[in-house]
Amino acid sequence: MVTELTSGVKISVENIYRKDLSNIEFNQYFFNYRVVIENKNAFDIQLKSRYWYIFDSLQTPREVQGEGVVGEQPILKPGEKHVYVSGCDLSSEIGYMRGFYLFERVDLQEQFRVQIPRFTMMATLKMN
Repeated sequence: MVTELTSGVKISVENIYRKDLSNIEFNQYFFNYRVVIENKNAFDIQLKSRYWYIFDSLQTPREVQGEGVVGEQPILKPGEKHVYVSGCDLSSEIGYMRGFYLFERVDLQEQFRVQIPRFTMMATLKMN
């Protein structure tokens, strides 16, 4: 698990290689990642959007951006956590993801970026 704290928001990410969803013969490797977002501030925040940079060791890097996460724009009160699971496919056994979330401080309607720590995705067949 990797963790980073930016502007009072703690982001923790862990990922797992999904052999059951991958097809090695066709260079398709699938990974799930679980993100825990924790508001360490003394005020409410709302996750507005996300940006991901996805590096695949055999392909051109991709960028993904959009509103919220998995169809939600959660509001987190001080001390609250939001957890979600998503996935990423690669055409190689090794890659990584990094990015940021755009949050809004609810009371002041001010937006700020929160870094998502870089995490490596590696098919378990390469870990020997």
